[in-house]
Amino acid sequence: MSVRLVIVDDHPVVRDGLRGMFVEQADLEVVGEADDGRRGLAVAVRERPDVVLTDLRMPGLGGAEFIRLLAEQVPSARVLVLTTYDGDEDVLPALTAGAIGYLLKDSPREEVFRAVRAAAAGETVLSPAVAARVLSRVRAPSPPAELSERERTVLGLVARGCTNKEAAAALFISETTVKTHLAHIYTKLGVSDRAAAVAAAYGRGLLP
Repeated sequence: MSVRLVIVDDHPVVRDGLRGMFVEQADLEVVGEADDGRRGLAVAVRERPDVVLTDLRMPGLGGAEFIRLLAEQVPSARVLVLTTYDGDEDVLPALTAGAIGYLLKDSPREEVFRAVRAAAAGETVLSPAVAARVLSRVRAPSPPAELSERERTVLGLVARGCTNKEAAAALFISETTVKTHLAHIYTKLGVSDRAAAVAAAYGRGLLP
């Protein structure tokens, strides 16, 4: 059974070259292509590919936002980035948004073929340069989370047992705003619920 593939890149020459490469592989079938993220999203929604091979920096919708929307709307598609950019500002947001792999455009064609097959199988694929960058970031000490004054206040109320509604009343804000503050707090502390947020904040000295 062949791997169904969509190519998203704003350079026609790149798309043509990739399509020509994949024609040589009996088990890899290009079922669609697009020149930016919005069109790529539409093609992926229509074709339901196994893998979306995409560049990052494209006019209109591109980068991590495109990957995030693709993960939401076509969760079965694996996103494999193929780009010339290997900086932290590109690699980490792309992987965080849901990309399963990240290759550079100077990768040998056999490496690209292997990466597409691996991505279709749910395996993470990183070029050596990208893997080294990710590893160095993982090994580096995490900077302390910085909560705004209002986020600290909200978390302090939560730590005292207040519900979202009670915290909203105490601060004269809406319950929706409290939930938004909590979502930001969870992201900054790397947690997913109220109890973990309070524990993390105490552990890091963010609450008295």
